[in-house]
Amino acid sequence: MNTPMNTKHEQSTTTQSQVSVSRRSRKSTITRADWLIPAGLILLTSIPALGGVVSLVGFATSTALTPDDTKFHDLPLPIVLHIVSALPFCLLGAFQFAPGLRRRWRGFHRLAGWLVVLCGLTTGLSGLWMTQFYLFSLQSQSMLLYSFRMLFGSAMVLALALGLVAILRRNLARHRAWMIRGYAIGQGAGTQALTALLWMIIFGTLGEPAKDWLHGVSWVINLAVAEWLIHRKHAKGRQKQVDTGHDQSRALLSGKSPSTSAGV
Repeated sequence: MNTPMNTKHEQSTTTQSQVSVSRRSRKSTITRADWLIPAGLILLTSIPALGGVVSLVGFATSTALTPDDTKFHDLPLPIVLHIVSALPFCLLGAFQFAPGLRRRWRGFHRLAGWLVVLCGLTTGLSGLWMTQFYLFSLQSQSMLLYSFRMLFGSAMVLALALGLVAILRRNLARHRAWMIRGYAIGQGAGTQALTALLWMIIFGTLGEPAKDWLHGVSWVINLAVAEWLIHRKHAKGRQKQVDTGHDQSRALLSGKSPSTSAGV
């Protein structure tokens, strides 16, 4: 009489041990994607990062590299905050996209996440500060570019704030979605450099208003990729729930079959 129950218990124990081993191996495994994704994002960051470092050197040596640099020297705080916060935001944020690294070093993920939020909010708010209060020449900032910067800068700050609220409420799915959107907007400068380079390769020169439109298009491209990643993640989560339900159903059916046959 105890044989079916013992068999069922052994099957349950075996299944639990297999799941435990699978979780441990998944936690310790780091795939190529865990390094390729951050490497690609860091490479995307490199062009605007180099420009930011050159600008900081110019401020330190009182060298005006562009006609608008005199305005930066008169009020250096927002541009310095923008550059100093944007670098760690983009670099640390890149490693948040590596699932293997998140699982293996959860402490680093949490600490880096807080720094990403802090630096991202500083980047967005300082960008809005510069856009609104620096008196740029029309060649440097047209009304179209001003509108793009105010729109996407505000969207970046809002996305990061909503991501912070979501994690404080323990809503991980919503937190990831809003952080991906905020990071995508923050990486706009890298995509803008790529689209400008591609334009010049094809058409030779980049003038107004094409340059301003490329800025807006680059932000839209980043957000489109972000939404694709978010929906892809949700689709995988739903499929995983369906597969888990099927596995549980099969396990219940197989567990009942021995006792049924014994009763007959």
